[in-house]
Amino acid sequence: MKIIGTGSAHPSCVVTNDMLAQFLDTSDEWIVTRTGIKERRLLSDEELKDLAVDAARKALDSAGMQAKDIDFIICSNVVNEYVTPSLSCLIHEAVQASCPCVDINAACTGFIYALQMAEAYQTAGMAKNILIVCAEEPTRMVDWSDRSTCVLFGDGAGAVVVTEGTDLKAIKTTNASKTEVLVQKRVLQPTPYATKKSENLPLVMLGQEVFKNAVSSSVRDLKEVVSKAGMELTDIDYFLLHQANIRIVEFVGHHLDMPKEKFPHNVEFYGNTSSASIPMLLDEMNARGDLKKGHKLAFSAFGAGFTTGACVLEWSMEK
Repeated sequence: MKIIGTGSAHPSCVVTNDMLAQFLDTSDEWIVTRTGIKERRLLSDEELKDLAVDAARKALDSAGMQAKDIDFIICSNVVNEYVTPSLSCLIHEAVQASCPCVDINAACTGFIYALQMAEAYQTAGMAKNILIVCAEEPTRMVDWSDRSTCVLFGDGAGAVVVTEGTDLKAIKTTNASKTEVLVQKRVLQPTPYATKKSENLPLVMLGQEVFKNAVSSSVRDLKEVVSKAGMELTDIDYFLLHQANIRIVEFVGHHLDMPKEKFPHNVEFYGNTSSASIPMLLDEMNARGDLKKGHKLAFSAFGAGFTTGACVLEWSMEK
């Protein structure tokens, strides 16, 4: 597998920490010190499907392809206003594709899971060109009176087009079965027979547990996939981590004893965009020309479940 196109899309509404301090007991200093986040993008008059389609079209254009060239669409999404049809179906219709499509929900690790699925489909001979779209609006999952969660998130979409190749050197996904550390529940439509108690529960996060598990799983997974790829950590040019919190990124770098320059980040401008964060960062780096042919990249993500994943690939895309 190899990546041949990237794209991303962001809401137009920029919300700074000072804006949040107008209705929350918080401050720019409090948020930046604990998370590194200075601002985030939030959906206002747009729909998430608009961002998803925009990112998909940009990735197709970057790859020099049209939707008719795509054999499969994988969309990673945790929550959006559509229960059905799936977000992948909405993307499929908008770009006028003619292939199968599917949604997955592996929380913030969704991009890694989608890459692994794409590799499996290619290996099985079931698809060659695959569009992966990660589109998320976690800002609709939180209680906006709870400063411990609502300041962390932003909305956005990132996409890649992958085709057959040998750039992917190693990949793994796993689950630590820690379902209580990140939870959101919603009330379903009632029936005459449902007697159990239902509740709308905004996102509940056990911050210290999330932090500890995120750092330990990322360090473990990165060491494993780099070794599986037949490389040393020093061979990796960039480590692209899920952009949840700058302190997590820094702690992982410290535990791996790697220089901070190898850990690009944009969480300060977008917040935690769930599974969209890595493809968004990848597209940003690609657009800037930071990625050179032959660069070794390592991705790592972690999310509710507690899902984790990592991979190593060699960049072969040329501007």
